[in-house]
Amino acid sequence: PHVSNTLRLFDKPATYKPLITLYRDEAGWCPYCEKTIMLIEEKKIPCFVSVVPMRSYGDKPAEFLKLVPNGLLPALVIEDEVTGTKKTITESQVIMEILDGMHPVSEGYVAMLPDRGDEDGWQRTQVLARLERELFGAWCGLIFRPEMGGLSGGLAALQNLLPGNAIEEANPSPTMKAFIEVLDKVDTELRYTPGPWFFESDHPLMIDLIFVSHIERMLASCAHWKGLQIRGSGKWKGIDAWFDAFDQRESYLAFKSDFYTNIQDIPPQYGPGYDGGFESKRKEYSSALLGKDGKSWNLPLSPDVELEPLFKGPPLNPVALEAAGITDYTNADQHVMQKACRQHAGWKLASNGENVSKFAARGGSKGASNNRKRFQAPLADPYANPDTSIQSYVSSALQIVCRTLLDDAAKTDEEHDEVLAAGKSDLVSSVPSAARSDVANSLAYVRDRVGVPRDMPLAAARQFRAHLNWAISSLK
Repeated sequence: PHVSNTLRLFDKPATYKPLITLYRDEAGWCPYCEKTIMLIEEKKIPCFVSVVPMRSYGDKPAEFLKLVPNGLLPALVIEDEVTGTKKTITESQVIMEILDGMHPVSEGYVAMLPDRGDEDGWQRTQVLARLERELFGAWCGLIFRPEMGGLSGGLAALQNLLPGNAIEEANPSPTMKAFIEVLDKVDTELRYTPGPWFFESDHPLMIDLIFVSHIERMLASCAHWKGLQIRGSGKWKGIDAWFDAFDQRESYLAFKSDFYTNIQDIPPQYGPGYDGGFESKRKEYSSALLGKDGKSWNLPLSPDVELEPLFKGPPLNPVALEAAGITDYTNADQHVMQKACRQHAGWKLASNGENVSKFAARGGSKGASNNRKRFQAPLADPYANPDTSIQSYVSSALQIVCRTLLDDAAKTDEEHDEVLAAGKSDLVSSVPSAARSDVANSLAYVRDRVGVPRDMPLAAARQFRAHLNWAISSLK
């Protein structure tokens, strides 16, 4: 599976024409689209896939609005094999249940719901579905409303005297406490079964998919706005094992976002997040996730990421790893792995370099100056014009960045440093001093808009962002 797929045939012949078309969001922001496409991948349902912008970052095509006048995503169109008439269905839960019913176990598809006669299984599914809504409500209460209560008086004064979050963790706000209590319930339910899933199964069921697309966004938002680390903290071992298992599923990795993308896409969909929670950790995590700590988006990069572990599953798609000669990503040579990740980013840039240069040049002082429609997502600017006066210099700078990403000769990190030194000299000579500020701003423009998974996986995106920052600092 890949986020760019427009046709999924699985074991069907190349001449097969699916009768199903799924419309999902273009940027990979929509959690409801994510769970729906994951179900299609897990069940291996042949279908066409078409992407449509969300209202928060673009206009929906007229052809789509003819099918879905309210513009809701995801949407499923089913064509009648005999009459050719088409039926359009919206609401992710309805779509998932219909798809599961259309592709039963008796026809070779995996089950995503309990057997019809399994009363206990259906009862557990209903209990878990209510728990998911309870968790979602507690998350909304924590993130999208100002926190009240918590520290006060002498405890607030003591906060600065004790290390870390000791006082804050002992006296969380009511909304933080409520969220953690529901999170504990979810963790208990996951530890109820011997395996990683909510049910004893060798694959995730529909209820797992319903949970994961929102908990993925909770991991990012709780770290960024509240200083709460969920995965990897050791407090919720069931959730840890569950995400570790998801990271082994191609159906999840293909559509998984990084924390930066999620903290950018959450406010346009749900409203602004409020800072609070565990303040010292909040500042640390937020700074790292936004690339403002001087390390997370700068060379040399750390081998792994605490909040977003890269190697619980394949960091790149299997074809990219194979091309790099990596057969065991968990024990691969660090330089070889970093090289594979940056080359993946370089390949993506090279494959669309002219358009990326034009896009980046919007960041110049004369760019994005046309009258244009605004969208809720602050970084969305689909109708902006580039600064044509610097576009050729931006293209030259991006070509140099691309060469450093694709460097294949360096056998060590030190040798890649030599490539970077030569690249810096090329940047300075290729961009006139009068244009350097605008070119640097253009590189920052594209850096801040690298989306995961739309553009590339996190392991490659962090290399791209860091090499762009290297170029920006070289020009300054």
